[in-house]
Amino acid sequence: MASAQAAGGSAAPSAAASGGSRRGALLLGLGVGLVGCAGWLGWRKLHADEPWVMGYRVVATYPHDPEAYCQGLVFDGGVLHESTGREGTSSVRTVKLETGEVLKKTDLPAELFGEGLALVGDRLIQLTWTSQVARIYDKATLTARDQFEYEGEGWGLAYDGHHLIQSNGSEFLVFRDPATFAEVRRVRVLERGTPVRQLNELEVVGDEVWANIWKSDHIARIDPATGQVQGFVDLTGIFDRRTIHDADGVLNGIAYDAEHERLFVTGKLWPKLFEIELVAK
Repeated sequence: MASAQAAGGSAAPSAAASGGSRRGALLLGLGVGLVGCAGWLGWRKLHADEPWVMGYRVVATYPHDPEAYCQGLVFDGGVLHESTGREGTSSVRTVKLETGEVLKKTDLPAELFGEGLALVGDRLIQLTWTSQVARIYDKATLTARDQFEYEGEGWGLAYDGHHLIQSNGSEFLVFRDPATFAEVRRVRVLERGTPVRQLNELEVVGDEVWANIWKSDHIARIDPATGQVQGFVDLTGIFDRRTIHDADGVLNGIAYDAEHERLFVTGKLWPKLFEIELVAK
């Protein structure tokens, strides 16, 4: 999402979810204690009917460009592709994980506000906030090759191997054909019947879609088939936002290394990027 001037507030787990989360966390703590992402995903499948809140442990900390208004983050074989936002400073870039060095960068036209980013084969696809175009880049060179058009706002984007998944700030996830960007279907994201709105940057983690909830420190874990929330990840305290003199410097950026089952998170204008493991809360 763009800026604090956009409408809407933050979403957070409901009281019902909190109760479920405490029960789930207790069971998890008794059963396996501190777990990595792989073990947790396997355990989750046995208890998918009971949302809960997971905490985190920081495994490693990496540099991140403090001028990068992170809108989309993708892990790709040891490097990160990142979309940054705001008119006049939006870009798509390839970044070295360990150092934060920008290896390649393409700036967007000044009138475009970059948003979510997804990798499909050798193409990177980048949403724009209100311009209703998605730009298509060659991954190797970051050269803009073409674009898709769509209606409404663009917030987050991810690819599950079959469809692009788009958020637009509402409680809906839109599934699109990666060849044409045509809408295939959509699901409404509900946490025990309550809509979860302000869904922002997206990532596919295992068999779930993870979504930053704008202006909050929570990530929603969503079943892409039904839209039902499977739980939340609470990243409260991972970064002191008071060190950033910008109200928009919030959590926004999830990347998943599926081969090594590593999770990375960062935020808009954050000088750090974190590798995390999930823990019982």
